[in-house]
Amino acid sequence: MNAKLIRMAIVLGLLSVIGPVAIDMYLPALPEIGGQLGVTDASVQLSLMSFMAAFALGQLIYGPISDMIGRKPPLYIGTLVFIAGSIGCAVAPSVEWLIVSRFVQGIGGCAAMSLPRAIVRDEYTGAEAAQLFSLIMLVFSISPILAPLAGSVVIAFGDWRLLFWVMGAVGVFGLILSVVALKETRPKHLRTESTIGSAIRGYGMLLKDWNFLGLTFIGAFGMSAFMAFIGNSSFVFIEHYGLTPTEYSLAFSVNAVSFFAVSQSTGILVKRFGLQRVVRTAVTGFALSMALLAGIFIAGIDNMWVLSGLMFVAFGFLGLVLPTTGVLAMEEHGEFAGTASALMGTLQMVLGAVVMGIVGAFHDGTAIPMVLGFAICAILAFILTQVTIRTTVTPVVGAPAE
Repeated sequence: MNAKLIRMAIVLGLLSVIGPVAIDMYLPALPEIGGQLGVTDASVQLSLMSFMAAFALGQLIYGPISDMIGRKPPLYIGTLVFIAGSIGCAVAPSVEWLIVSRFVQGIGGCAAMSLPRAIVRDEYTGAEAAQLFSLIMLVFSISPILAPLAGSVVIAFGDWRLLFWVMGAVGVFGLILSVVALKETRPKHLRTESTIGSAIRGYGMLLKDWNFLGLTFIGAFGMSAFMAFIGNSSFVFIEHYGLTPTEYSLAFSVNAVSFFAVSQSTGILVKRFGLQRVVRTAVTGFALSMALLAGIFIAGIDNMWVLSGLMFVAFGFLGLVLPTTGVLAMEEHGEFAGTASALMGTLQMVLGAVVMGIVGAFHDGTAIPMVLGFAICAILAFILTQVTIRTTVTPVVGAPAE
């Protein structure tokens, strides 16, 4: 395997972890935060939703700026803002302060999530890009696998405030990494062609590109199911099924392992079958698994092992959906990859935040609202796939982008 590919995957994967750590690490502490601040579960969930809203909207700024001045300076700025937001959360005297600080944290953290996609497109297309995305996701898997466990350990020896000091330390590490281990991939001669006007025109063109939007929303509905799991699983597993925070962290990690482990076969499958066929097959498996899970729970079988088992299968298929739809959507937009990556990330995160909020609003103490949210997202992704991807192409062999 290409050593350059592996090195880039490690660096970009570690940078991409910064935002998700701020989500996953404090999931086991959500019930405790509500208790200490004297607010409801819904109020605590607003801190998660404010982070995700900022995480989505901030990308619209970083993407075009990175096209104009390069990829690295926006990474520096965003990471510093993330560190400041983490400190604000750590000293929050009220849930309102926490919600605002989480918004600041999200504005900063989104830079390290959206810009790696643009950096990949700067260097690669096709199967190599898909392979790099899957490798990044392997490194990225550190967050959902270890962050909830680390969070449960922290709150066992400290409290939820210590979690945000740890997040700030992660931000410092990311800043150092982006300075010393990441090269600039946006050449100066391309930056001169990027302006605020060209960014606005680029957004306008992308919003009229039905292929880009279709592929983006296929990934968005898949991600929304995962976001519904992130936002509601701690209440379901801890309060409904009676798990401890540590046991919940293990259950959460198992499903994350499925998601990221299966994603590692993306490069091989794309070279063998082509991007479009992999997308169609993976979305079909994802939709069937989630529909079966919903049917079982609607029939009255409320079982944690059934829930975990079918989520394990469904999230495995989802591990193929996200990297392949991302590569296909970005394939034709290398000239303003930052803008395209930003719009894709924003649309996906906004939809994820909306779905998370809707599922949370219907939370009734059982797993059914969450399971129905999974199924609806998966079925919509399947329908959109049939409309967007009508033909199967031959395998695409990646090559460095021009």
